[in-house]
Amino acid sequence: MAPIRSTMPPITSEGTVRVGLLLPLSGANAELGQAMLNAAQMAVFHFADKRFELLTQDTKGTPQGAVRAATIAVGDGASMILGPLLSASTRAVGSVAQAANVPVVAFSSDHSVAGGGTYTMGFLPSAEIKRIVTFARSKGVRRFAALAPDNVYGETVVTAFEDAVAANGGTVARVQFYDPHAESFDDAVRALANYEARRQSLLAQRRELQGREDEVSLRALRRLGRLQTLGELPFDALLVADGGKRLQSVAALLPFYDIDPKKVRMLGTGQWDVPGIGTEPALIGGWFAAPSPTARADFVAAYRETYGAAPPRLATLAYDAAALAAVLARGKDGPDFSARAITVPSGFWGRDGIFRFLPEGVAERGLAVMKVGRHGAEVISRAPESFQAKIN
Repeated sequence: MAPIRSTMPPITSEGTVRVGLLLPLSGANAELGQAMLNAAQMAVFHFADKRFELLTQDTKGTPQGAVRAATIAVGDGASMILGPLLSASTRAVGSVAQAANVPVVAFSSDHSVAGGGTYTMGFLPSAEIKRIVTFARSKGVRRFAALAPDNVYGETVVTAFEDAVAANGGTVARVQFYDPHAESFDDAVRALANYEARRQSLLAQRRELQGREDEVSLRALRRLGRLQTLGELPFDALLVADGGKRLQSVAALLPFYDIDPKKVRMLGTGQWDVPGIGTEPALIGGWFAAPSPTARADFVAAYRETYGAAPPRLATLAYDAAALAAVLARGKDGPDFSARAITVPSGFWGRDGIFRFLPEGVAERGLAVMKVGRHGAEVISRAPESFQAKIN
């Protein structure tokens, strides 16, 4: 689709520049929506001048509500729309905004909704996967495997994973999906580990040695007595593409079925970027790609001081989007919400580090590589602080 044209807002007698903010302030995601509104208001306080006006509308967490909210924002003279949160709502508001030549900076991580004047701020799994696979290959990892939920997210991650491994000269030895709604994930982990065959190999070896009295056989039998299975796994690193309680449940099964975290490097996605990730022992020492926590630390402290609670992980998206809108509203030649201004190659510095919008509408980010520890994650490969020029 062709880039949108620059749209100037209706100017009041005071020269007000209006920007719409579409969030789920009621419904299932109301708590997150309120926190993102808080973050956006912080950014307005930090970056906007007196001419800037944020027009907040409740999407009610539905595509229909998002369309109504976008229609009101456009009717009230919004030059840019920030939000909505979810991909279905973002897709729904696209036609409303495009008809009015109003760019949308949404909080979705679904790249399929980008384009035609819609830009996505969300963290793309494909970028996280590319970063962590490239890093792992640089550290000598060659054979990879993946364990992922059998849903759209899991399929997206595995496709990106297979592409990244191939691009870096590695091999994907095994991919195992599991039902994300299952009560138990044992079957999937057991299959990934080839546990039954490896267990039977161990038992057969023990039977062969039992009854022998020579010292070599007795030592071998004692050694086998300390093992769960016999035979090496065909992978050196395992991507566990999940988060939250499900990640904890899946990870706890890995050593039980003899996928030893001391021998197999655990890899994760941005869903690992949460406090307390190291409470599951199997994940300690694992690597994942995420924005640098250093850039976010000041925001978290300021949010906590202002609102008395820690912000949810996605609050930085609203802060950075509102800050971007405020900066574009103060252009030296007047407000500039054109595609050229939004996709400036040098990008922007936000509370999740550097980011820029590519012409196709998705956000490219500078990501760090993190290592899981017992008391949190530490940076082991720093995020870049500037973007390299694109070469056509």
